[in-house]
Amino acid sequence: MKIDSALSQAMLGIQRGLASARDHAGQIANAGQFSEDSPASLVEPLLGLRQDRIQVQASAQVLKAVDDMLGTLFDDKA
Repeated sequence: MKIDSALSQAMLGIQRGLASARDHAGQIANAGQFSEDSPASLVEPLLGLRQDRIQVQASAQVLKAVDDMLGTLFDDKA
């Protein structure tokens, strides 16, 4: 995989994870407005937030790996 492709995918993963987290947070914030006696309506967005966190963390690890690789390449060239 090319470095620029890995960098793009990592950034896209972070952006998508954050966008999804905003959506899930909005669902949680609005859940009480529709039915107070249905805690099940919170389960899906709460699990979604957890998945979003994992996606952002994984993408950040890819981004760090690309950064480390670029640093190594530049160190080798110097």
